[in-house]
Amino acid sequence: MNKPRIYLSSPHMSGHEQKFIQQAFDENWIAPLGPNVDGLEDDIEAYNSIDHCAVLCSGTAAIHIGLILLGVKQEDEVLCSTFTFSATVNAIRYCNAVPVFVDSEKDTWNMCPEMLRAAIEDRIKKGKKPKVCIIVHLYGMPSKMDELMAICEEYEIPVLEDSAEALGAEYKGQKMGTFGELGIYSFNGNKIISTSGGGALVSKNQEHIERAKFLSTQARDKAPHYQHSVIGYNYRMSNIVAGIGRGQMIVLDKWIEKRRNINKWYRELLSSIDYITFLEEPSEDFFSTFWLTCIYFNKNDQGVDREMVRLKLLEQNIESRPLWKPMHMQPVFKDFPAYVNGFSEDLFVNGLCLPSGSNMTEEHFDRIQSSLLGLLSPVTA
Repeated sequence: MNKPRIYLSSPHMSGHEQKFIQQAFDENWIAPLGPNVDGLEDDIEAYNSIDHCAVLCSGTAAIHIGLILLGVKQEDEVLCSTFTFSATVNAIRYCNAVPVFVDSEKDTWNMCPEMLRAAIEDRIKKGKKPKVCIIVHLYGMPSKMDELMAICEEYEIPVLEDSAEALGAEYKGQKMGTFGELGIYSFNGNKIISTSGGGALVSKNQEHIERAKFLSTQARDKAPHYQHSVIGYNYRMSNIVAGIGRGQMIVLDKWIEKRRNINKWYRELLSSIDYITFLEEPSEDFFSTFWLTCIYFNKNDQGVDREMVRLKLLEQNIESRPLWKPMHMQPVFKDFPAYVNGFSEDLFVNGLCLPSGSNMTEEHFDRIQSSLLGLLSPVTA
């Protein structure tokens, strides 16, 4: 196959990163911490209008530290969206806690408020009140925060927002990751902005973030020698990696605009295909980054389905991907409590993520258009 790969979402450098990296080399800030780490934390705080931030080595590390800060211990139960990436749940298991999966609703594909209430009430009835609720914002789409936060506040369950896929998204003008007690972001290579690998933990609570920085640097006590009173972790972001992040933050809004324009392009391209629907903003309250453009294949007489389209695109060296396989269906998590309505399972079977990288070229768009219309147009004629 001679055609170059079109990736789902590949890193997109801005050209500003080298300045911060070179400064680190020039000043010999190759040690784990340094000015770029402090600067990136300041940048994230300013962008999200949040008071405190700790940049870490991954979004997963941020969830893990966040759960520790919220007091999650062995056998505690943590409510979690079942429709998510496994890292969300892996962090729960790092604490030897029990994930309790909650299914999705049709408007945002995120956690369903009705299922959340049902899960909380049933766990309390069983004598096990959940310790924390992790609300995930998938594919750049905000969750129904008014409803979800009201339920968690009613039962006095703190919220940790997994905004790994939703940096820059907003609900009623407020940035995702800033509603709960704690929020996390990911800067993995496929995210809107990337530090290659990295993440951040944010909070309005200064003590939380000070404790996070302590725990993520091996929990070294204040002493002239190395002394440790609690278990620590090697989770801090390095100064070099943070330099990449500083250069990426400069173009974050520009990259978001590109992703939203890509989503608009797909909508216009496939507007005549009546059996395809998109993940879309339910109202003006929601501002999605459309990190990935996602489509759903309704049943149709032509026999076109998700897997047929995915494989045909792959033949053209165009990457697409099924939506997340729900966590309650994963072999490693199948025995944990789950409150499901079947919606996430249906999304997994019938949904597809399309190439959405902000660095896609006109040649990429032409190839995608030719491939998709060649697959779909004949059956709608």
